[in-house]
Amino acid sequence: MFGKKKSEAGISLIANNCEVSGDLRFKDQLLINGTVKGNIYAEAGSKAQVTVSEKGMVVGDIQAPNVVINGNVIGDIWSDRHIELAANAQIKGNVHYNVIEMVAGSWVEGSLVHDRHDKTGDRPQDAAGSLKGLERQAVVADKPAIMEPIPAGPPVAGGA
Repeated sequence: MFGKKKSEAGISLIANNCEVSGDLRFKDQLLINGTVKGNIYAEAGSKAQVTVSEKGMVVGDIQAPNVVINGNVIGDIWSDRHIELAANAQIKGNVHYNVIEMVAGSWVEGSLVHDRHDKTGDRPQDAAGSLKGLERQAVVADKPAIMEPIPAGPPVAGGA
């Protein structure tokens, strides 16, 4: 009865009739059908996933290894593993990603920033603490795509 129990993965739910004000820290899975006014954090390098449903809204930053957005986010998003922007995703902020998947209909009002991560999942920083090694890419989501870094090629004849 009082022995060691296995830790089971859990799903935390913010229901559609619920509004949360303040920062959230979570493990495992977080499903947002309601509104969160604050920042959302999960441990980098873990298997944690935050999902913002079609009815969900976040006003604040999201930092999680796996992110699925099908609702509204007003704030920046950092994902060190995978981010999926579903058909109804509307983001006003910068998206920092390792691998990104965008479906037709999703949009981002901000920059898409490819952010390479080391094995610990930490965002690369220089001695001053600012982000380094980032590539900025503008993307239009006309069709489903998985974005990965594009290697630099030889210069094009007649190019600028």
